[in-house]
Amino acid sequence: EKLVRRHPHVFGDSKADNLGESQDRWNEIKAAEKRARGIDPDSFWKRLQKKHDEMLRREARVLAAVAELDGVPDLIAVHHDRLERQYIEGTPMHHARPQEAEYFRHALRLLRRLHACDVVHNDLAKEPNLLVTPKGEATFIDFQLALHAPRRGRLFRVLAHDDLRHVLKHKRTYCPELLTNRERRILARPSLASKLWMRIIKPPYLFVTRVLLGWADREGASDRGEHR
Repeated sequence: EKLVRRHPHVFGDSKADNLGESQDRWNEIKAAEKRARGIDPDSFWKRLQKKHDEMLRREARVLAAVAELDGVPDLIAVHHDRLERQYIEGTPMHHARPQEAEYFRHALRLLRRLHACDVVHNDLAKEPNLLVTPKGEATFIDFQLALHAPRRGRLFRVLAHDDLRHVLKHKRTYCPELLTNRERRILARPSLASKLWMRIIKPPYLFVTRVLLGWADREGASDRGEHR
């Protein structure tokens, strides 16, 4: 019955001159059926669009808060559906594999300045979000998950601590012999949020992304070409 109802060009008098018209007609009938059952077929997309708009506004606020900071993208323009950001020349960390002490000193200085602007990055665990510039300096990109928190409450402090631990993890990966005793102690004490992520959220996240969706580690890192 549903098959017949949704394909009037096959089982009825309606005509479709091409596959596109057939698909449009199918979508219209499906939407009408949902409305008849009291379901708004556009509600999901409206919520998705609203979330997208909220993320754009949040990222724009973050980039405005760090506008005077070197080592992060400048906000060029805000459009209703996208942001224009400065392109920073650099190689993603997992390609550059920095092993110089100065790179990580610069990255930690940049992180302190970022936090001084009341901003936490929230996504420095991903190596593609840290670049190595042609001068060997650190830059941070991708502020979609960043948070601007002028009150600097408990949540800010926890997230700032995790930002620090993520940078130190990268230092441990590429030049572990340069870690100080204090940095080793920081790495040995993950926050509660980090523990919850590792024990509760990360396993199903990895199952969905790696097993069901077939994503590789660092998915999306190839968006920034090595030779751009």
